[in-house]
Amino acid sequence: MSTLTKSNHIGRKISRIRELKDMKQEALAQALGLSQQSISNIENSETIDDERLIDIAKVLGVSVEALKNFSEDSVINYFNNFYDESAKGQILNNSCSNLTFNPLDKLIEAYEENKKLYERLVQAEKDKVEFLEKILKDK
Repeated sequence: MSTLTKSNHIGRKISRIRELKDMKQEALAQALGLSQQSISNIENSETIDDERLIDIAKVLGVSVEALKNFSEDSVINYFNNFYDESAKGQILNNSCSNLTFNPLDKLIEAYEENKKLYERLVQAEKDKVEFLEKILKDK
């Protein structure tokens, strides 16, 4: 297939990178503050606005250029090279050694976010009870 006939379907590229990172649509949706259906719609879109693309790239841990230029061939070549190098007996870098963030910081961020969401949920329930009590008093 020539490069002229290849589709530059950004949604499919996002889907493949998400799958390669073993991430479900729900996890991506939660990280972006969207619904799973929104992620499904994004992955079915041929184009995505740049602001959304930047957010998605951050969550997936790749650059915007990596999203735009992703191809199955490059992934296959990467893994073939990875296998070839390990077959020669060379020591490969552990993927965890290239982390650009502290996992404990991410865990704390997730905990704080969950705490905020829980507080919002509790407040919403309090508001609902207050509203229902008001309706009962009015009757």
